[in-house]
Amino acid sequence: MKFAGKVAVVTGGSRDIGRAVCVKLGSEGASVVVNYNSNQADADATVAAVEAAGGKAVAVKADVTKPADVDALIAATREAFGDEIHVLVNNAGGLVARKTLGEMDEEFFNFVMQLNVTSTFLACKAAVPFMAEGAAIVNLASLAGRDGGGGGAIAYATSKGAVSTMTRGLAKELGPKGIRVNALCPGMIATSFHDKFTPDAARENVANSTPLRRQGRPEETADLVAYLASDEASFITGANVDINGGLAFS
Repeated sequence: MKFAGKVAVVTGGSRDIGRAVCVKLGSEGASVVVNYNSNQADADATVAAVEAAGGKAVAVKADVTKPADVDALIAATREAFGDEIHVLVNNAGGLVARKTLGEMDEEFFNFVMQLNVTSTFLACKAAVPFMAEGAAIVNLASLAGRDGGGGGAIAYATSKGAVSTMTRGLAKELGPKGIRVNALCPGMIATSFHDKFTPDAARENVANSTPLRRQGRPEETADLVAYLASDEASFITGANVDINGGLAFS
């Protein structure tokens, strides 16, 4: 029970990778705050899955691109599980739509940056005052942040590259306080993200180009999140860890 007695906040925790992370942390003893923005039914299903795995969880609605909502999320966390936060997983984000440079306007670009970068900044800023030595932050970056992404993913790739850089900066700033900050850079993971934005033929092509010849599973990503958040990774900080089946190497 790596996280017994610990409190974890997972933004965007209602489905896919976020749900898998919540269940993994809860199964290892954490009390989990499942953040969601719009789909309470999915969030409630995640809470039920955590409880079925033997953990404790509450669902908290918050738009993590808005400072007041993020402050309310942290306040709800403290009310539910006490004043100390041990793990923050910044999973909320998305591609929104595939748009080329010519198709994008400033409003779209700024929205994608808010969704992926501003949300991470706001959650860290609100949570860190309640994180003590030994706490950990795990951000979700992306392979797209390393290679520029697929077609129509310029804004998304840019935002995820910023998350990777923010991770390094936070690691330097928070390291002296004993708080570690790392990020994952997932490749093709079988989630509703790709169900919505990536054609089946393209997914098959990527899988066949991967040395392991398949897509990743959300649970595999969650295992890596849990490792980076645990004391087993106590000397790892500022890392952007690839999880892509060998599709690309940093």
